[in-house]
Amino acid sequence: MKEREEKKANLEREEKKRDYQARKMHYLLSTKQIPGIYNSPFRKEPDPWELQLQKAKPLTHRRPKVKQKDSTSLNDWLACTSARSFPRSEILPPINRKQCQGPFRDITEVLEQRYKPLEPTLWVAEPTDELKLAREELRREEWLRNVNDNMFLPFSSYHKNEKYIPSMHLSSKYCPISHKEQFRSENPKKWICDKDFQTILPSFELFSKYGKLYSKAGQIV
Repeated sequence: MKEREEKKANLEREEKKRDYQARKMHYLLSTKQIPGIYNSPFRKEPDPWELQLQKAKPLTHRRPKVKQKDSTSLNDWLACTSARSFPRSEILPPINRKQCQGPFRDITEVLEQRYKPLEPTLWVAEPTDELKLAREELRREEWLRNVNDNMFLPFSSYHKNEKYIPSMHLSSKYCPISHKEQFRSENPKKWICDKDFQTILPSFELFSKYGKLYSKAGQIV
């Protein structure tokens, strides 16, 4: 009886070891795309370990237990964070700057290159709504050139209640008018004498010399 129980216990122990080993090597199980090491295509039948891996479940990683920190009082925290609890460092001596060895450029030249003004491209410099701004500017210029701000509405009843003001040409009486009365106004009260003035023009010098001069060709003009 004891021997049977020992054999049974040994078999159970070996079976547990196999199960644990199969769960541990579960990543070696073959898939549809790639066969595993225990399912070689050169064999007629797969290895018994392949069936063992199919039956076994993969091992799960155990998460480490997080230890809960002991709650500290407010006084302990204030004492820990106070300035007296930390060691104070002494003042460091000044560092003597020495010129670095090598073909380095001057500091002013480097800083001038580093902080030089930005040169944006035409795409970045121009505004995105340039077309809208140009239309507003054109509309503003047209408004400045307008003589009358009233809108022209000929085919509407906007001018219905306005009184018609005739022009000077239509308001005058239609009759034949002499040019003397039209273009020249006479006031006899301001006349100096009853006779009109005689206008006598002086003679032109060019006409008085006609026939008395000679041209370059020796002929009389």
